[in-house]
Amino acid sequence: MTLQEVVIYSKPHCPSCVKAKAVFDKMQIEYKTFTLGTDIQPSELMALFEEKGLPAPRTAPQVFIGDQHIGGYEQLLSYIDSTGWNGTGESLG
Repeated sequence: MTLQEVVIYSKPHCPSCVKAKAVFDKMQIEYKTFTLGTDIQPSELMALFEEKGLPAPRTAPQVFIGDQHIGGYEQLLSYIDSTGWNGTGESLG
């Protein structure tokens, strides 16, 4: 069982960003946060998405689990719900 790195790209005063972090906090899963404008500039984030072959992000947060782009808060909930992901790369099933 290896823990997968979780990265959240968020922006200040973003309710969905707070909710996404709360999901990981509740699951007791560590994550790294990069705040737009402070830790990473919008142009750097666009370049990162382009490098990965992903469309430009239009909303925050943007969540990555390992190398996989999950998306925003709603997509995160759907991903956890549909896969049973629990932070280890193993499903709960």
